[in-house]
Amino acid sequence: MQVRPQAAFEWLWKTVGDVLDGPMRAIQSHIGAHRMAYVFLLPNLLVFGLFSFWPMILNFYIAFTGGQSVILANRPLVGLDNFRELLACPSYLDPRSCGVAGYSFWTGLWNTLFFALVQVPLMIVVALATALILNRDIRARGFWRAVYFYPVMLSPVVVAVIWDWILKRRGILNATLEKAVETWNSIAPNFLMMADYRAINWLIDARSGWPMFWVIFVYTWAHLGFYMLILLAGLQAIPRDLYEAAQMDGTSKSRQFWRITLPLLMPTMIVVLVLSLIRAFQVFDEVYVLTGGGPGQATKMMIQHIYESAFIGDAKRYGIAAASSVLVALLLMVLTFLQLAVTRKKAGN
Repeated sequence: MQVRPQAAFEWLWKTVGDVLDGPMRAIQSHIGAHRMAYVFLLPNLLVFGLFSFWPMILNFYIAFTGGQSVILANRPLVGLDNFRELLACPSYLDPRSCGVAGYSFWTGLWNTLFFALVQVPLMIVVALATALILNRDIRARGFWRAVYFYPVMLSPVVVAVIWDWILKRRGILNATLEKAVETWNSIAPNFLMMADYRAINWLIDARSGWPMFWVIFVYTWAHLGFYMLILLAGLQAIPRDLYEAAQMDGTSKSRQFWRITLPLLMPTMIVVLVLSLIRAFQVFDEVYVLTGGGPGQATKMMIQHIYESAFIGDAKRYGIAAASSVLVALLLMVLTFLQLAVTRKKAGN
């Protein structure tokens, strides 16, 4: 007798349901139907607590301990010594005046702050402009949305390797610029003759500022699609009737943007602002693969400092790394609360 796959699946599904029905009925009769939601939430809460809350508690504890052992029983309590070592600097604006741990910490902190102050506004402006364009009725709109979102699906390491091929001294960018100069000089030898192109060390010359520029550019390129998609969803939630009424009143496109689009998009903008700021402070993969934090310490970020303190070299300073992460978390909390307070105050006005 041949058993149909559909019948076998239905039998298996019914059997599993019958097995689970008894325990679920017993639980419901014991705690009541109105509390059953907590039963279904419990597995997710256990996983979340195991892989999120518990590591946070361990990290906070390790921040107050010393030694190089990973076993908590072998790590002596040192109190605030790790924080004092990080924060004890004659001049916080000059990391070179600090100790070894303080120099690495403050260099990473100032680089990360600069990165966030430049990259986050740039990300929001470009993502908003892209969402506004892709929200219009243009040809092949779905294709262009997919094109802009595609880098988000790539691994950060893959993104960094691709751009390293492009930006290295004998990479695609230098070869393209060199070929463009040669072509221009051959086409117009007597009109605006350009000097021969010399390859630029885009990721090596720290004095030119190119390494930080390209780190910001590559990170923005890689994550633009994620924030564009969020803003696009916010734009599509705005009722079209408002724009139609504004057009009937003769309101210009720019005035519609400032009076309708931006105010109604502000809740979504706040979400994008907070998420982009947090992720900017967590930048690591692209920068570490692209520049390794160099040249020198020019592009060294906070997460790289934490990673190197804990896992690079013979002296594994887990306490310093944990203390650094606690300080970064406190800084992020302060910045997030300030952002929310400012935006709520503006919304109230």
